[in-house]
Amino acid sequence: MMLGAAKKLLLDSPAPKAGQAPAARFEPPRLTANILEKSRMSRSRDRILANLDEMYREAFERSKATGDDAQMAQLDFAYRREQLYFEILLDVRDAVERQ
Repeated sequence: MMLGAAKKLLLDSPAPKAGQAPAARFEPPRLTANILEKSRMSRSRDRILANLDEMYREAFERSKATGDDAQMAQLDFAYRREQLYFEILLDVRDAVERQ
């Protein structure tokens, strides 16, 4: 009974009133080749890497203040790994934008 009520609420749209056009169905944007061709990515490579650096630097300084050497080593490794991931993703993004 509850499932039927949920389906009715979510899937059944009310009938349009006389003289009123039916509402257009909302379709969320999809990350497709077509949308990539139409829109330019907004963040620059430098901005993304600076944000990553700032985030890890703050966490590293907190660990340094508490003297947590293990956490500092873990943050250093995680920072370098994520920086490499971002570099790869940004290279892919740049290649797609050039096409």
